[in-house]
Amino acid sequence: MNFPAEIKVNIDGNIADALSTLGQPQDPAQKRLIWFAEDRQEISDGRLLLDSGVIVRFRSGDTLDDLAVKLRPCTEAQLVGQFSSPFDRESFEYKVEKDWSGSRRVLSASATCTRPQGALLYAVAPGANAAASLDDRQQQFLQKCAPTVHITELAALGPISSTKFNNVPLDDLEVDLERWSVADLDFLELSIRVKPKDDEKADEFEARAKRKQKKLESAVRDRGVVISENPENKTRRVLTTLAASYR
Repeated sequence: MNFPAEIKVNIDGNIADALSTLGQPQDPAQKRLIWFAEDRQEISDGRLLLDSGVIVRFRSGDTLDDLAVKLRPCTEAQLVGQFSSPFDRESFEYKVEKDWSGSRRVLSASATCTRPQGALLYAVAPGANAAASLDDRQQQFLQKCAPTVHITELAALGPISSTKFNNVPLDDLEVDLERWSVADLDFLELSIRVKPKDDEKADEFEARAKRKQKKLESAVRDRGVVISENPENKTRRVLTTLAASYR
């Protein structure tokens, strides 16, 4: 199946300067706090859910709260039953997409439920079991698609401060910009989403996505902004820092 591709570019340097150079966003910033949940015992032993390809993320702020359970990286063979293809129902969205960053290209699947604004704050409070907030479909997603991962007791790590600008014009692209700040880490991620066209063959879609990736990277470099060459994605870098502090 042809899945959409989310193409990302990460910036590590002076983020305020990078934002100024990349252009003034037209829309107001969307501000949220982000937490990642990890198994308490596994953290103590130096292991992360991320090592098994599982991410549990909470977000709360200017919009509806949301809780996402992701498999990244995953394989299409893992995604079975109702989770073999995307679907969208009231307060619940299941997405499958390709995640591209530089030469790193992986498949990602995510089951996300939304809650009223502020409703998930209790789940990320100190001492709370964040796993209790996963809904039945998210539990089913893990049981069917990641059966070796067992989630019972989770601690929320964070918060990370997120500021996001949507649909920022960059040459002929519309780009989402999201800044993450926590501890001594400060990142800026630029992303675009490329959707398959009707009857587009897999190789045609990949060639078009590659052209879009090159356009995005060129638009950033042409403005004198340096793209990060750190091979670790921002989620792992943030989680590594937060887990070390938790221990």
